[in-house]
Amino acid sequence: MSKLAESLPPRVLAGALRFAFGLPAPLRRLIAGRPVTLDGQELHPEAQLLLKLQRIGGEDWRTSTPAANRAALARSTRLVCGPVIGGVAVRPLDLDGVPGRFYEPTSLAAGSPLLVFYHGGGWVSGDLDSHDNLCRFLAVEAGVRVLSADYRLAPEHPFPAAADDAQAAFEWAVAHADELKADRDRIALGGDSAGGNLAAVTALHAGAVKPVFLLLFYPAVDASVRRRSRELFGDGFFLTDEKMDWFLDHYAPSREAHSDPRLSVLLAEDLSGLPPTYLATAGFDPLRDEGEAFAEKLARQGVPVVLRRHPGLFHGYANILGVGGVFREAVAEAVGALRTGLAPADARQDVPETA
Repeated sequence: MSKLAESLPPRVLAGALRFAFGLPAPLRRLIAGRPVTLDGQELHPEAQLLLKLQRIGGEDWRTSTPAANRAALARSTRLVCGPVIGGVAVRPLDLDGVPGRFYEPTSLAAGSPLLVFYHGGGWVSGDLDSHDNLCRFLAVEAGVRVLSADYRLAPEHPFPAAADDAQAAFEWAVAHADELKADRDRIALGGDSAGGNLAAVTALHAGAVKPVFLLLFYPAVDASVRRRSRELFGDGFFLTDEKMDWFLDHYAPSREAHSDPRLSVLLAEDLSGLPPTYLATAGFDPLRDEGEAFAEKLARQGVPVVLRRHPGLFHGYANILGVGGVFREAVAEAVGALRTGLAPADARQDVPETA
């Protein structure tokens, strides 16, 4: 991170970002540079502008040490997440040893659906704060209660600690649904990136009570192979090839674990028991192809799934609610899918399949 970025308060840098995004389109294009086209896709001008401004400011989601990576992600999140979203009551919870945060929209009736959400961050970084505004947005816009689970991080707690905590959080939510004023039969699981991985793994291993819906933002689902998107978008689009190796080396240092379905859930033989799923990928994301392969396998095995690629976006867009409209629009689309997936059974429309 540059000395300039380190010397300025996040609120000042966030204000500068908002100012830049408020400039006339020709000026924004001038700052962003010539259009970037790759694999038949054009990087959205707002996404390109944000990446350029982050480079100018020296912002980098570091991979030098876990502590530096966590600090850089926290700072980056504060720059782009936007003002704190209101209209929701928030309180901490202890999920049998797993820290949690509960979001309850104002005046929401008892017996409403519940989303258990797992934050991203490569199993090494991220926490309840890094995804606070995203959880607020999902709760308010979808009209659901949200329970965010803060699982243990690597390398202090390597695989399968995060998966164990994710499972424990879901089981706690099921057992305490009445206390949360939630409908035990309408609990969804969701997450972004590593959190999407944990949501899918938890759904696969759920017990008698299973989630009724999966909300997955650009999930990591297969650590066993390198796909084409990782070669195409492995540098310059926030999540890099180097960072992916670094995260896996910390979370699952044993190569044998990379083929374990509790990490590489795509390799599970039978996915037919998973619930209807909305899976969003970003066009300029190294994880794009494995997420889409997962959706295709779900469809082949009879799971209703909506696969949505946002061709002009990059990894991490769900947390960028404070600058530009395209990022917020992409999350709003997911909110619509969540509403449909958690509607009462007699009102729920079938989720269309896609390959």
